[in-house]
Amino acid sequence: MISMSPVRPGNGWRYLFRGVMVGDGHRRAGTPLRAAQDEAGVPPGVWKGRGLAALGLAAGDVVTERQAELLLGEGRHPDADRIERELLAQGKTPAQARRATVLGRPIEHNRSPKTDKAKERTPWLAFGLTFRPPPTAHVAWALMDDRHRRVLELCDVIARDKTLAWTEESVAEIRWKAGGKERARVKDGLVVAVFRHYESRATESRPLLHTHAVVSIRARRPHDGKWGNLSADSLMAHIVAADTLYTLYFMEEVSARLGWAWEPREVTPGRRPVMEIVGIDQRLIGWQSTRRQQIEDALPVLTAKYEEKHGHAPGERASYALACQAADQTRPPKRTELLSLTELRTRWRTSAIRAYGAEVVDRLAERARAAAAAVWARVRPVVDIALAAVDTVAVVYVMRGAFARHHLLAEARRHLAYALRGRPHQPGLDERIVQAAVDDYTRPVGRGRRMTADLRALYPSDTEDQAVLRPLTRSRTAAPYERARIAAGALAARVRAARRAERLGSRPRPYAVAVPAASTSHPRPFRDGRKDGRLLEPETGVDVDAVEQTRQTLEAAAAQVAATLQDSRRAREAAHGLRPQPAPAAVPPPHAQQPGAQHTPGRTIGGVT
Repeated sequence: MISMSPVRPGNGWRYLFRGVMVGDGHRRAGTPLRAAQDEAGVPPGVWKGRGLAALGLAAGDVVTERQAELLLGEGRHPDADRIERELLAQGKTPAQARRATVLGRPIEHNRSPKTDKAKERTPWLAFGLTFRPPPTAHVAWALMDDRHRRVLELCDVIARDKTLAWTEESVAEIRWKAGGKERARVKDGLVVAVFRHYESRATESRPLLHTHAVVSIRARRPHDGKWGNLSADSLMAHIVAADTLYTLYFMEEVSARLGWAWEPREVTPGRRPVMEIVGIDQRLIGWQSTRRQQIEDALPVLTAKYEEKHGHAPGERASYALACQAADQTRPPKRTELLSLTELRTRWRTSAIRAYGAEVVDRLAERARAAAAAVWARVRPVVDIALAAVDTVAVVYVMRGAFARHHLLAEARRHLAYALRGRPHQPGLDERIVQAAVDDYTRPVGRGRRMTADLRALYPSDTEDQAVLRPLTRSRTAAPYERARIAAGALAARVRAARRAERLGSRPRPYAVAVPAASTSHPRPFRDGRKDGRLLEPETGVDVDAVEQTRQTLEAAAAQVAATLQDSRRAREAAHGLRPQPAPAAVPPPHAQQPGAQHTPGRTIGGVT
C-alpha cells in the first residue's frame, strides 16, 4: 500500500533528516549522514525521477545531506553552493547569487507576515510517499533464504519505480497564477529521493520492508521551463489509484519471478479484502503485525466514543480517521539499538521458530509453490471488460454515490488484482475498463468532472434489479463494501443473462480478453456445480444465498424474455416463408459458470475481459 504525508518546515523537516534518512533510528548530533546510515544498517538514499536531468543529477545517484537540505529543505538547486560561488566571482551581489539558485518562489516569501493565508505561511517542501508490500510479503522476505529476499526486494523496486513513472506521466501537475488556476503537466518529470527501511516501529522489532519516496514540490512548467510548485490536490486525489497500481505491479512481479499466486484475505468483516501470498501460514501475519494488534486494541474505545457522540456507527472516512488516531496514540518510541539486516533476519527467524516451530518456517517457500499450483489450476487467464466495468461502477457507486474518474481507475485495478491473482495484465487494460464504465454506465452530475452511475443503463425498469440495488445505496445496517459486493453481483448476473439472450438470438459477441498465463500455471475450465461456481468467495463474508437467489430470479426473467423473442422470430420466419433455423443450445442452469464470463473481484476465481 501507499500512504502520503506532507513535509513542511519545522517538525516535518526534522523528522525527514533525523528519522527517514537514517532508517527511522536515532541520529546522534554531529554524526554525518552516511555514518548514521551505516550504523542503522540501512542503504543510502538514491535519486529517482525524470526531472533529475534539469538539475544535473542522474537516477541512482546517492542522496547527500547537503543536496537534500538545499532541494528538499529550501527549494533551491542541489548544487547551489557551487553556483553561488561562480556568480559571486562574476561580481553578483550575495542576494542576487542566492536568488539565482532558488527554484521558483522563495520559501521566505511564504513566511512573510504580509501574507494573510495560513496555507501560504506554512508551505509544503515535499510529499512523503511510503510504499509497503502486503504483510505476507514481509513474512517471506524476513524468514526465507537470501535468494527469496533479494527477489522480493527487486519486485518492490520495480513496482515502486513503475508507479512513480505513472505518477509523473499521468498525475503530476504544476500550477501557477493566483489560486493555481493555470495547471498543466510538468515539463520534465519529478525529482524523488528514495530511502529504504527494513523494520517497523513496534517495541519488539518486526520485519517491515518499506520505502520512503520524498517527492520534491519543485517542478518545471511545460511552456516556459520556469520552476514552480506541484499541485498537491492532484497527487492526493490519485493516491489510492497509485496504491492499487503498486500492489498490482508487485503481485505480477512476484508471480512471474517466484511462481507464487495470491488470494484475498478478509482483515475486517465487511471491509475490502487484502491480497496475500497463498500458502503463507496466516499465524505469521499476526506475528509480523504487532503494531496492527496494538491499533486494533485501542480502536474499540475510540469507536465507542464516536458512536456515543454521533449516535451512529462511523462510516468509511470516519473509521479511517479513528484508525489514524489509534495509531498515533499507540505509537511506541523508536528503537535505539542498532542492528544490521543480517542480525535482524537472524533475530526474526529465531522469534518465529520459537513461536510456531521450525517446520512452519522452513517450509514456507515449498508450501507457497504448492498452493500456487492449486490456484493456477482453477483461475482462468481471461478478463471480461464488460463485467469488470459493471463491477467497478457498482462498487464505486454504492461506496461513494458521486465519483470521479480516478475512483473508477482505483477500483478497476482492484478488480484486476482480485481476478488475475498475480498474472500479468495487458498494458492499458485498466484504462479500457474505466473507459467502458464511463461510456456505458455513468452520467455526469453537478459541476466539474464528477459523475454517478447511470441506473437506466445498468438495469432496465422491468426487472427486479432496481428492487435489489436501491435499498443498498441508503441502508446503513450493513458495511458499505458488503452492500457494494451484493450490488455488483446482481448486476453481473443481469449482464450474463443478457448475453445468453443474445446467444439465443444468434448474435454472439466477443467479450473475453486473454491474459498471458504464468509458465507454472495450468488453467482448467470450471466445473458445473455450486461449489466451484460461487458468485462470492467464503472469505469475503457476504451472504452467498441471498446473491444466488437474486441471480436465479434475474436469469429466469431473462430466459423468459429470450423465449418470447425466439417465438416472435419463428413467427416472422413462418410469415415470410423463411427456412427455420436449428434450435439453439439449451440455457444452462443459473449456477453454471459460462466460459469467458468471470465473477466479480473478491467473489470470483477468474480473470478479466
